[in-house]
Amino acid sequence: MTITKEKIQSTESVNNKFTIDNLDPEKAKYWYHMMVLGRKLDEKAPNYLKQALGWSYHAPYAGHDAIQLAIGQIFNRETDHLFPYYRDMLTALSAGLTAEEIILNGISKATDLASGGRHMSNHFAKPEWNIHNVSSATGNHTLHAVGVARAMKKYGHKGVAISSQGESSVSEGYVYEAINGASNEKLPVIFVFQDNGYGISVPKKDQTANRKAADNFRGFKNLRIIHVDGKDVLASMNAMHEAREHVLEKCEPVIVHASVVRIGAHSNSDRHDLYRDDRELHCVKAHDPLLKIQKMLKKLNIYTDKDFETVEKDTDKVIREAHKKAMAAPDPSPESIHDFVIPEPYKAEKYPDGIHNQEGEKIKLITALNETLKAEFRHNPDTFIWGQDVAYKEKGGIFNVTKGMQKEFGIERVFNAPIAEDYIVGTANGMSRFNDKIRIVIEGAEFADYFWPAMEQYVEMTHDYWRSNGKFVPNVTIRLASGGYIGGGLYHSQTTEGALATFPGIRVVYPSFADDAAGLLRTSIRSKGPTLFLEPKALYNAKQAETVVPDDFEVPFGKARVRRNGNDLTIITYGNTTHMSLQVADEIAKEAGKEIEVIDIRSLIPLDTETILQSVKKTNKVLVVHEDKVFGGFGGELVSQIAEFGFEHLDAPLKRVGSTFTPVGFHKNLEAAILPSVKKIRDAAMSLLNY
Repeated sequence: MTITKEKIQSTESVNNKFTIDNLDPEKAKYWYHMMVLGRKLDEKAPNYLKQALGWSYHAPYAGHDAIQLAIGQIFNRETDHLFPYYRDMLTALSAGLTAEEIILNGISKATDLASGGRHMSNHFAKPEWNIHNVSSATGNHTLHAVGVARAMKKYGHKGVAISSQGESSVSEGYVYEAINGASNEKLPVIFVFQDNGYGISVPKKDQTANRKAADNFRGFKNLRIIHVDGKDVLASMNAMHEAREHVLEKCEPVIVHASVVRIGAHSNSDRHDLYRDDRELHCVKAHDPLLKIQKMLKKLNIYTDKDFETVEKDTDKVIREAHKKAMAAPDPSPESIHDFVIPEPYKAEKYPDGIHNQEGEKIKLITALNETLKAEFRHNPDTFIWGQDVAYKEKGGIFNVTKGMQKEFGIERVFNAPIAEDYIVGTANGMSRFNDKIRIVIEGAEFADYFWPAMEQYVEMTHDYWRSNGKFVPNVTIRLASGGYIGGGLYHSQTTEGALATFPGIRVVYPSFADDAAGLLRTSIRSKGPTLFLEPKALYNAKQAETVVPDDFEVPFGKARVRRNGNDLTIITYGNTTHMSLQVADEIAKEAGKEIEVIDIRSLIPLDTETILQSVKKTNKVLVVHEDKVFGGFGGELVSQIAEFGFEHLDAPLKRVGSTFTPVGFHKNLEAAILPSVKKIRDAAMSLLNY
């Protein structure tokens, strides 16, 4: 075929709708060629699994052909961002991927554009064209599409974000959050629902009371809904063009609800004969979009039976050649598993050890955070911050960390988000996809305890860089006010790092002093990749956390700080308990003449194991202290590393002090019984010193 997708796009307009009467024969031939090529690949995919060559996950798209062809045809890789889902093989082909690129993904080769074999098959992408690698968590990319659309609007970019998904994924809460946010912010997004009536084996009636999922959003303002027969090529083309032009003209989202059929099973691991009878299977085959376009082309005398045979032979040849090339491609190397876990951080050049000796006026930890945020916003005009309650008049969040920021930097860069933690984190991931120079800071929740609804997006963010084989990394700093000692009880006083640090691909830091808070925040914002920035809220205004903070102070990741030197015992700590540990060390030195070394690790991931082991070799006794629960807390990792790499230097058992294995209670008596205290730390330290 000589006709190109670019030529087609340049002439298509909603003002000149496609009809049988005005259909360009060459265009129709191109469409049919793409549909046959896609269908043959769709049918060939299971053979790779049968021959143990790969494609162990395949979700056949047959029956979705028309709407998928249309999605790919209206996508403009120069201006748009496309988020296809796992059934979007023809969408990817229509958007420009080759048969070879489809097969490379299916058999998980190292040269697969989407992930180099790291992500499961049938997840098609081409990052250089803004065809994004999306998660297997169905529908979660909807939030990413909204995020990138936000960037398009803020930067005055003329393009659209397209999220494609099955109708059952719309039941996910984060899809509602995405559509609510897009309509509220009036963002240029097209949400395509490919409705085949099933979520694996679950019929649509068990998902929603409305027969069509898009009707669940009828009450949303600034949102247009277009229903279309997704089995009909002309109707699908017209619907997608209408959606795109409406988005560009009105700058508001559109839902395209496409009614399709699923001719095959949900996937190669699904037996649809267990829940679909012969009559139903016969009916869906009768609605095959490929048969429908064949009839149309024959009726219009565009193709004869012989022409159809020629197309079959041509596409068979294309697939044979693509198969041969793909089979010769290299497999992923086992040695590559450690590549692209997290990118190289910003290098702290002025303060390579994250230590200073400057004198001057001490400031509070909360002031250090506020002033550093403002300094970084002045340093990089492509820095943004949002969250719940972060910017309204004179208020700057629950604790006023962002006070004055919207006043100085404007609502375009500093703004409030809905009370929807998934939306806050997911749109940060999406917005950072627009341009690598963008840096985003978010208050992931008002309190760290409220972050759990965002966990799916948090997990997504941690493995984006690895999963995309280094093609994309979200440049996002997630701030969370963490910890207790404020009488907050449940949802206001828990510590969460023990759970959140278990995911590879994100840095986790937890400062104890104002200067470290400033230095780590600066490094987090300037670095590529995500960072979880945990702030001990009990220390925001605490006198003991006040320090001098030099201008442009930097603290590198993975560098612990020895807060107090000693030879008799090492206390390893961070956050609120750093100050308690220092108090204990001073008291014991005065009363017992024993010198305790206190190490503030500051950075949990990466961890400064070297500094820890050096101290173990010197003191031969170790107490790990943190606010989190002892059982399952981060201290378990610390003692494990010491036991593995420093056991021969120990003269006493490893000991831990932390919270009890209970939630944190509200009454002060309960909180005191649960959380670490100076007395608990002192008793543990003396026990080790006397061992």
